Amino acid sequence: MIEKYAGKNNSKYKIFITNKIIPSIELNKYINKTSKVLIITDSGIPKKYIKALKVKIKNAKVYLHTIPQGEASKSFKIFQEIIKKLIRLNFSRTDIIIAFGGGVVGDISGFAASSFLRGIDYIQIPTTLLSQVDSSVGGKTAINIPEGKNLVGAFYNPKAVFISTRFLKTLSEKEYKSGLGEVIKYSLIDNEKLRTLLQSNTTKILNRDNKILLKIIEESIKTKSKIVTKDEKESGIRAILNFGHTFGHAIEAHTNYKKMSHGAAITLGMIIASKISLYEGLIKDHQLDNIINLIDSLGLDTNYSKYKFSELKKYIFNDKKVADGKLNLILINQKFKAFKTNQFDQNNIRKAFK
Repeated sequence: MIEKYAGKNNSKYKIFITNKIIPSIELNKYINKTSKVLIITDSGIPKKYIKALKVKIKNAKVYLHTIPQGEASKSFKIFQEIIKKLIRLNFSRTDIIIAFGGGVVGDISGFAASSFLRGIDYIQIPTTLLSQVDSSVGGKTAINIPEGKNLVGAFYNPKAVFISTRFLKTLSEKEYKSGLGEVIKYSLIDNEKLRTLLQSNTTKILNRDNKILLKIIEESIKTKSKIVTKDEKESGIRAILNFGHTFGHAIEAHTNYKKMSHGAAITLGMIIASKISLYEGLIKDHQLDNIINLIDSLGLDTNYSKYKFSELKKYIFNDKKVADGKLNLILINQKFKAFKTNQFDQNNIRKAFK
């Protein structure tokens, strides 16, 4: 079992990475014997996983709340349902929420935990590759509104994160490749070792080889933890984690969060941002080719020709990364270091869509 840390000072928390089922001893260290536990999960999680998790929790009263699978559940309606259930169950500040599912479950569970009684504890047990390498680490919680994705939320760290590669065996191909999109992101913004792992182990990754999964998850988390520990509330360097997200979120909003996975949208967004980096003279032609080839070799779509700048513009400029009327973009340089800037030629955005 691999143990990592994220956060700093009083908000520091442990991340456990294992190829076995969630370890009972470590899990119960975070649950008081007199506490109530609400497991929040979604309709896509196999019942055998839920049953196995309940067995792992000792001496506490365990309740279950299941939300519909999919991005549409990150809504005020579902948030209110969770809060009302916590009230009906007489939850107090000594009780705890366990987010057991993908990024949607983690985001809305964390937001509910941050809001109820001004904050109760929660644990993340992410079951998708995307949530394991990205959304479960860093303390971002949120819901979506019609005007955009993740526009309502809070920074609120879990007490611990438990990651098991066993959950990845039953993931659909679409969900698995969605997670690979975020792994690729870490390899492009500041992790050469991870980039080499991806380039050298394509077949093993596509076959979900357990040893290589542990390595790429660890490297991805190592990158994110290093960044969020320096900047927990996205006032500085943490912004580079949004590489590809301005355009990816715009694609998601344009398609009403229904036609493609988050990771697939972010992957297209990374290609757009990489093209802008090329047009800005920050990377070379062969580096853009290498990025596209890496994405393609892992079976992810690289064609975004169906999306027009004129259709996505309103979402791009309604992004959280607009400050003082200027759009901030995350671009990359020749050393594959990402950085935030509002100093770029806006015509290069249009050019990247042609």
